[in-house]
Amino acid sequence: MKKILGASIGSCVHIAGLLNFLKLAESEGYETIYLGGAVSLNKLIGAIIETDPDIVAISYRLDPKALKSLLDELYKKLEQNNLLDKVYIFGGTIETGNIARNFKFISKVFDGTQEIEEVVLWLRNIEVEKRELKIPPQTLPERIRYKSPYPLIRHHIGLSTIKETEEHIRILAESGLLDIISLAPDQNCQQHFFEPEKMDKKQDGAGGAPIRTVDDFKRLYQASRRGNYPLIRCYSGTNNLLEFSKILKETINNAWAAIPLTWYSELDRRSDRDLLSAIKENQEAIKWNAMNGVPVEINEAHQWALRYAHDAIEVATFYLAAYNAKKLGVKHYVAQYMLTTPPGLSPKFDLAKQIAKKQLIETLHDENFISYTMVRTGLLSFPADENSAMGQLVSTMFYGMYLKPDILHVVSYSEAIRRATSKEIIESVKMVKQAMRNAMLGLPDFMEDKDVRNRVEELKEEAMEIIEAIKQLGSEYDDPLVVPEVIYNAVKVGILDAPGLKGLSVAKGRFETRIINGANFAIDENGNILTESRRIGILKKEAGI
Repeated sequence: MKKILGASIGSCVHIAGLLNFLKLAESEGYETIYLGGAVSLNKLIGAIIETDPDIVAISYRLDPKALKSLLDELYKKLEQNNLLDKVYIFGGTIETGNIARNFKFISKVFDGTQEIEEVVLWLRNIEVEKRELKIPPQTLPERIRYKSPYPLIRHHIGLSTIKETEEHIRILAESGLLDIISLAPDQNCQQHFFEPEKMDKKQDGAGGAPIRTVDDFKRLYQASRRGNYPLIRCYSGTNNLLEFSKILKETINNAWAAIPLTWYSELDRRSDRDLLSAIKENQEAIKWNAMNGVPVEINEAHQWALRYAHDAIEVATFYLAAYNAKKLGVKHYVAQYMLTTPPGLSPKFDLAKQIAKKQLIETLHDENFISYTMVRTGLLSFPADENSAMGQLVSTMFYGMYLKPDILHVVSYSEAIRRATSKEIIESVKMVKQAMRNAMLGLPDFMEDKDVRNRVEELKEEAMEIIEAIKQLGSEYDDPLVVPEVIYNAVKVGILDAPGLKGLSVAKGRFETRIINGANFAIDENGNILTESRRIGILKKEAGI
């Protein structure tokens, strides 16, 4: 067990910060020795000799000039007594911290600007023998365990040139605020990386970074090899998803793959793939990542919600995606819960929808399948006014903490207006981390609210009615929920549907939806709420099945 000796030196009697640090150290398994406040240097030296600690924590919050004299004298005494082989850390104010940083024997300075999790991670990660920090884990499951109980922080970056994107990745890595950086390639890259002759050069950099070669991926990855060494991942391609997955694993050690089940097809026109071919290819890409140890997110359900599908459809497609992931061999599944989508949901019924989704996919958990919870704010809900967008970001992520996320997917407050640089990303992350800390002090149990509890049960029941209807479409198969033709027919018939898809080649867009009292429902021609039994019954009758 590592040992820490702590003291406020000189005439400084401020000991609250030191005591907090020692309590954190105890919770991380350290043995601590507390000398108190106004400890003379001779007493400190004697205690170091007597107790032989691994780490000595020095605190001082008074005059910076007086501190310089104290540290000059302390260094001499440590040198005279052959005690410079210990790890020495300093805690104080910004002013005294700036003085302490000038002394080489002090390995780490905490000046009050650091967050609690940064202190905890330092305690977990310090290699006393080498007086340096280890590189944090570089796989998603290990990184989640390493940082628990604090969630990992994720943001994306994709600026209009590779050089600019590279520069801002460096800044983000050095800030230590992000655990995961998502590379956002432009649409030319996502759709035509393997067929560059099809790229529209006028669209270079539109919507993301103009990544064109394997070396571009490697270059951006190398930019992140500093600071807290964040995990790197990338949006999947919208064509050639299997080949894209292979490149991402080889070049950036892709933290996880995000692949849809039905999208990047004629449904959203982000590629020219027909829906049935897209489902087959998407499943192959999911299977390849699973076989090669890459965690997978199937970014399916929120795509339906972005087209204003009613809540029951979103819950059903969330379950359908996780079911496919498990059957395709995924062990570590990233489940993204997109809040406030579509806009206008009340917080309590937004949470009810997310709780229903979480409860359903947790029924799939076993020794070979586990899901990680990732929450984010839906971009559609961001106001164009930046200050209002900040309020939207913080408030949604605050109540999203009820879901006990493993990952906080931060979306910058500026995203509704312009793409985020490291400046806006860092500002947004700091806002969200404050909301996170406040929420971790304790939230009420929303499941104690009768309305929430009833809506959760209603959504689970209706979602499983949708799942059962899909199974009936493929009753001749042993496991119809993973059969591409069955999923395709579920869209074609309208069992899986959204009003935002009306007029596209396969989806029906049959029924409108409306937010009523904070929840999103399918409605009939008269504006009345459609239950799933009635909606599916109408669809079957129209399809003659």
